[in-house]
Amino acid sequence: MTVGLVLVSHSAKLAEGLAELAAQMAPDVVIIPAGGLEDGSIGTDYDEVVAAAQRADSGDGVVLLYDLGSAQMTAELAVESLPNPSTALVADAPLVEGAVAAAVAAQGGASVSDVAGAAAAAGAPPDFDELAEVEGDLVVELRLRNDVGLHARPAALLARSIADLDAEVSVRLGEQEADAHSVLALMSLGARQDDRIVVRARGAQAADAVAKVKSLVEGNFGE
Repeated sequence: MTVGLVLVSHSAKLAEGLAELAAQMAPDVVIIPAGGLEDGSIGTDYDEVVAAAQRADSGDGVVLLYDLGSAQMTAELAVESLPNPSTALVADAPLVEGAVAAAVAAQGGASVSDVAGAAAAAGAPPDFDELAEVEGDLVVELRLRNDVGLHARPAALLARSIADLDAEVSVRLGEQEADAHSVLALMSLGARQDDRIVVRARGAQAADAVAKVKSLVEGNFGE
């Protein structure tokens, strides 16, 4: 079982499209879109959100994300009305970026609070200065040979491969560096086919982390 997600939006199409996107990166996570009103118009439906939260919770809890204004209130009221409100959290996060980050975290087996935290962190720019200056890191340079580089699916595979390891891992392309646990950060590098990336890891399982990333890259991410 994994933490489930509910995407609360004023637009049914937006919620459904985002659920489809996030599901590509987290196939084992239950992601329920809850957008629009019953008649198809723009708005948020309290009853639909409550029902979605109940369906999304398979036993490990649920995180709700929202788009604008009243969607937050609807999500919070829905959580309060659940039989056990402590099993659900409303994440204060950008909807699209937060949903992707939350889905990947849930796929990796993270708790409700950690999934909500991953969603919230998706909206904040990371600071990697300290990590880049640490001595004794394991470093390897790899050439991306797969067709799409570090686009959505490869980035998700990379992040998931190291999610359970005790290691801090970063990926550098030129002057840009990204936290390898963040799908959005990896995608923001814009790494393409034939680009050379530098993978840096530290921690108790740094060697395992580097080996997993190296295996993915050399295996063209299964493409």
